[in-house]
Amino acid sequence: MKVLVAGGTGFIGKRLLARLHQEGCEIVLLTRGKHPPASVENIARAESWDAKNPGEWQKEIETTDAVINLAGEPLIGKRWTSSQKEKIVKSRLETTRALIQAMRTAARKPKAFINASAVGYYGNVEEGEITENCPKGRGFLADTCEQWECEAQKAQELGIRTVILRTGIVLDKSGGALSKMLFPFRCFIGGPLGSGKQWVPWIHLEDVVEIILFALNHESLSGPVNVASPSPVRMKEFCAGLGKAVHRPSWIPVPGFILKILLGEMSEVLLGGQKVIAQKLLNSGYSFRFSKLDEAFRAALK
Repeated sequence: MKVLVAGGTGFIGKRLLARLHQEGCEIVLLTRGKHPPASVENIARAESWDAKNPGEWQKEIETTDAVINLAGEPLIGKRWTSSQKEKIVKSRLETTRALIQAMRTAARKPKAFINASAVGYYGNVEEGEITENCPKGRGFLADTCEQWECEAQKAQELGIRTVILRTGIVLDKSGGALSKMLFPFRCFIGGPLGSGKQWVPWIHLEDVVEIILFALNHESLSGPVNVASPSPVRMKEFCAGLGKAVHRPSWIPVPGFILKILLGEMSEVLLGGQKVIAQKLLNSGYSFRFSKLDEAFRAALK
């Protein structure tokens, strides 16, 4: 199978490329640099691209079996100023539009298109289970996900099976929210964020990668797919588990108003939550590698 990947040098992308290589896939990595990063040069062929302009990379689409789009400005790390919010949105929409346009004009189209999204699509939901049939919520992240998904769904109109991955908080010490939360715990000042009652839809990085492969190979899977463990927990339990995993207490709560002062609007990622259920994956027979939080933490922190 030939797979074209955008966003393959990110937190999830690097692990995905290694796994695709293990499966014997031919990998084409779209990169804005002239040369691939050293970490992937032995497993992927790089094609230089600019999402704003057409180029030679588009020819790869015609011989590609599947396209995976993970590209986008990270949500966590920088304060959501007006310019940063614009960057978050544009980085997602421009990349997706470029890929859709390339697939639209291709004489031979890929069989599958897998596009990233987030559980933030649902906004903050205090109670009740959230499946793929639940409506969009409110807030910047929900609005961003809606725009992003609308662009990605245009591949479905071209007759390409389209899977949209609404991913929860990904657990691995190499990146994502967990890497940001580890520091205060290791300094003995860790604790639950906000009320501690909000739901945390977590997922181990290994499961994220395996779910992408599962989506590639299961033609019955399409549309929005929740990517979260079948065992969501509340923030208080999540932080207690993290403290236990690093042998530190979870005893200093961080009030919501402090997070709002420090992080601004970005605090909605940590103060809100949803009890997300991966209904489509469970119905399709996907078997989670990590369904228990303590085991996921141990694996993520090795």
